[in-house]
Amino acid sequence: MQSLKRILNLRLWSLFVKEFHQIRRNRRLVILLIIPPTLNIVLFGLALNPTFENLRLGVVDDSRTPESRELVSAFQEGLVFQTKAYYASTNELGDAISRGDLDAGLVIPRDFAEKRTRRETVEVQLLVDAVNANTATIAGGYAARIVAGLNQKIALAQPPRAQVTSSDPSNAQPLSLATNVPIPARAIVTPRLTLLYNPGLKSAWFITTGMIGLLLVLQGSVVSSASLVREKEIGTIEQLLMTPATGSEIIIAKVLPIFLLLAIDIGLALFVARVAFAVPMRGSLLLFFLASSLCVICGIGLGMMIATFTRTQQQAQLMSFFTNPPLAILSGATTPIEAMPAWLQPITSLNPVKHFAIISRGILLKGSGVEVLYPELLALAAIALVMVSVSAWHFRKQLG
Repeated sequence: MQSLKRILNLRLWSLFVKEFHQIRRNRRLVILLIIPPTLNIVLFGLALNPTFENLRLGVVDDSRTPESRELVSAFQEGLVFQTKAYYASTNELGDAISRGDLDAGLVIPRDFAEKRTRRETVEVQLLVDAVNANTATIAGGYAARIVAGLNQKIALAQPPRAQVTSSDPSNAQPLSLATNVPIPARAIVTPRLTLLYNPGLKSAWFITTGMIGLLLVLQGSVVSSASLVREKEIGTIEQLLMTPATGSEIIIAKVLPIFLLLAIDIGLALFVARVAFAVPMRGSLLLFFLASSLCVICGIGLGMMIATFTRTQQQAQLMSFFTNPPLAILSGATTPIEAMPAWLQPITSLNPVKHFAIISRGILLKGSGVEVLYPELLALAAIALVMVSVSAWHFRKQLG
């Protein structure tokens, strides 16, 4: 009995060693087992950060006094807000927030210094881009804490109030109402939070408008890569090469039906967002479909790129695990890019989903037009052109 167990153990060990060496010789499998999980864990840890830093702040300072500059300095002392520019009016400040140049705006009234001197309550207005409800809520909380800290600083700097006496009409003797303990000053500065574009702070609006682009890109990459790799597996590509059609004609004939089918998903995604989550449609529907089409083309280009590096559908699926999670994490579709480290934020400019998320939220939630969104449209078009051109050239080279 012991000898039988020993033989089985030896056989099991031999099989284990054989499988281990077989996996070790498959370098592609080893890379896919090590690099994608490591990269995704790092990206999740860096990108999915619940704290915020360097929110872009615009200031309208109608007071222009040392007291108002003290308030602006209080907002700059922390790492949450970073003053980007001063504006002459609230209209200019609102336009900058609408364009996406700012995340928040601070409006200081003209009588700010006078009311502080008289120890009267003065109200300052904080405008917050509430497209991302989570960011708006956290920014409002940070602003309240900054103002509370300033009020405490003002109270400590003010001298104690003088002793006050009062007379009781029913008694001729005066009654002292004051003691030697200083009377704490009440809050002098109070923030008034104004939420723009999403006053109900609906997180679904932010997530849904970002997920549309992510789904279009991922769907386009999966469908196009599966279709092209399937042609390689069954040998249809070789049969097409025997026809008079050129390589460019073959690629266009394969990509065009995929694009038309995915164009249906654009309308479907918009319909679901409108019906299920009540996402408004404040801008141009035609502009939205144009941007969505560019997003689909980016997905198709990514799928063609995957197809050129793989021979089977299983390999294409494994390759998608390497490309899809970084696209999702570094897109700003579900979490704000401002929460990512500063060195990581420029890398997101290479992600087509990031540009489409800005376009989608600008059109649907803000009602922005081409005059505001043209930088993102040009970036999305450039990424689509590069991805499709490079992948088509590589695929045509394989056909040759």
